[in-house]
Amino acid sequence: MTALPLRHHPVRVLFCFLAAVVVTAAVGSLFSISAGDEYLGLHRPSWAPPAWSFGPVWTVLYGMIAWSGWLAWRHGASRGELALFGVQLVLNAAWTPLFFGLGWYWAAFAEIVVLWLAIVAVMVVFRRRGRTAALLLLPYLGWVSFAAALTVSIAVLN
Repeated sequence: MTALPLRHHPVRVLFCFLAAVVVTAAVGSLFSISAGDEYLGLHRPSWAPPAWSFGPVWTVLYGMIAWSGWLAWRHGASRGELALFGVQLVLNAAWTPLFFGLGWYWAAFAEIVVLWLAIVAVMVVFRRRGRTAALLLLPYLGWVSFAAALTVSIAVLN
């Protein structure tokens, strides 16, 4: 695959990456804002974080995700690599409707496993573009790992 041309202004492209993660976050928030009471009503493991903590954590992670994509783009990421980045954003957005919107906890767990694999794949291809682009996704991978454990725990308990 050939790299995208760098003729696009870097600040405009950064805003495109930020917009992509904002759309991802917005899709999730459509289902999670109204689900606060539902989450509190679920049987959760003792180590589950409070509902209010998810927003701040995701805000930081989404910023890091956008920055990672932008850095990879700046270092010549191919269309295929950027498409993979987009796929993991779609997978990210899909978890919340499955979990909160439909209450399909086991489907949400299966989906988050696929998301985890997609994040790893993005980290591998972005590593070729720059170490920082890959490392910026490490906290995201960690949080999704934690979220997967929480998801399966909730599926078992409910």
